[in-house]
Amino acid sequence: MKLNINWKLFFILFVASIIASLLVLPYALALSPALASVFTPVVLIAQLIQSTILFAIAILVGLILYKRVGFKMPILEGWLEGKEVVTYLKSILGISVGLGVLAGILIILFSFLFTSASSVLQGAELTVPIWKSFLASFYGGIGEEILFRLFVMTVIVWVFYKIKKTPEGKPTTVGIWLAIIITAILFGLGHLPITGSITTITPLVIARAIVLNGIGAIIFGWLYWKKGLESAMISHFSADIVLHVMFPLILSSFI
Repeated sequence: MKLNINWKLFFILFVASIIASLLVLPYALALSPALASVFTPVVLIAQLIQSTILFAIAILVGLILYKRVGFKMPILEGWLEGKEVVTYLKSILGISVGLGVLAGILIILFSFLFTSASSVLQGAELTVPIWKSFLASFYGGIGEEILFRLFVMTVIVWVFYKIKKTPEGKPTTVGIWLAIIITAILFGLGHLPITGSITTITPLVIARAIVLNGIGAIIFGWLYWKKGLESAMISHFSADIVLHVMFPLILSSFI
């Protein structure tokens, strides 16, 4: 397999992911006092090294495979090539933000199906200063999209593509949808470690994590497929603003 990596694009995504990893720390530590009690400078350095390695691998693999299965980053690629990208950004902004807001609202509504678990987690969320929740939204929009869309979803689509492809030599629609759903499940499970620092992990908590996070992940996966990674990033950031900034502000006004 010939490697054709855009190293400028790698650098941009890598730096953005590390910055996002730093921005989420105040939120994570405020959300989980137990985590904060063991978060020494040594642990911080170890965490940063781990994040650096993880994102470097994820971005590298993602950039090797994403074009092979038909995915794209039209805004970043176009900008690096000196093309006009504002028009395309405007064309995806409405649907990206709109679906992100919709995802946030749907997650809030479906959270009432898991009232006992949601009440504990929402109570913890209300203790976090809004500015920390705002900063954490950048990790969702940047870091998680790099890990779960550019890396995980791309790899899964590539695997299905190797198993079966269309007569035109492209991934099948079924393969892409399976990748979106599998990635959504993994995305939900990926939120359990921070959840476990707040409440006991039970089957109900696991189901909640998969269902609620899966709602957003399916929407973000579809946008990555149809509009590009930047669209998924914008949508994820918008959803997190609804979930972690606007909703807590509304809840706190009634308490």
